[in-house]
Amino acid sequence: MLEVANISKTFSAGTPNEVRALQQVSLTVDPGSFVIVIGTNGSGKSTLLNAVAGGFFVDAGSIRLAGHDVTRWPEHRRATLVGRVFQNPFSGTAPDMSIAENLALAARRGCWRGLGWALRRDLADAMHERVRRLGLGLENRLDNAMGTLSGGQRQAITLLMATWLKPQLLLLDEHTAALDPKSADQVIRMSEEIVARDQLTTMMVTHSMQQAANLGDRLVMMHRGRIIHDFLGAEKRRLRADDLLARFEEVRRGEQLDESAAEMLRRAYV
Repeated sequence: MLEVANISKTFSAGTPNEVRALQQVSLTVDPGSFVIVIGTNGSGKSTLLNAVAGGFFVDAGSIRLAGHDVTRWPEHRRATLVGRVFQNPFSGTAPDMSIAENLALAARRGCWRGLGWALRRDLADAMHERVRRLGLGLENRLDNAMGTLSGGQRQAITLLMATWLKPQLLLLDEHTAALDPKSADQVIRMSEEIVARDQLTTMMVTHSMQQAANLGDRLVMMHRGRIIHDFLGAEKRRLRADDLLARFEEVRRGEQLDESAAEMLRRAYV
């Protein structure tokens, strides 16, 4: 389904602000797999999702999705295969358009649009039913502008938009980070239900160790632009939030040791 082979990306190369965001990252995701991606700030987890989505071209390596080499495809072309929900509830939607109009755009993603009625009767009925399933009471408010919704409501509709056409790959980029705990729990529940019902191949970035431990069938931990742990199957099912915190602590201690060793070497040659 998704094959990421030795991709690298450096931002501001050759300057004092150089950042080696991805360093020869390789990852194969099977159809229907739900992969959780975690890591500290700057570890490369969101950069990995951006690379797959086409937010930028990688410096080296290749990306294949659903049998296509998409390495040099621009973002809008990859959008025919990829659904995405961002961290910011106000990203990915048109605030001045109604819920129904936003959903109609999602239903026509990747299609020739031309002139005609966007809200056909059958599409309107499908919208009412799918929004009703969210359990937020928005099915009778489809004419309301997206900008009038709360963050949690808007993120739920964005999730529905991203999955309307059952994408080959769903990317969830910290999509509950900006929400209050109750709304975050609701959106996570919806995400689980949609992914399971439609058997969507999914990659989800999160900072929540509880979400990381409880969701998905595979977990990838990143650090400094590399994958340092890859848990799947029974090993993933046994993971608990405390286990992940312990792994992060190991990484932190390892960095401190590296810094101490480097300092000793510097002093030895002074």
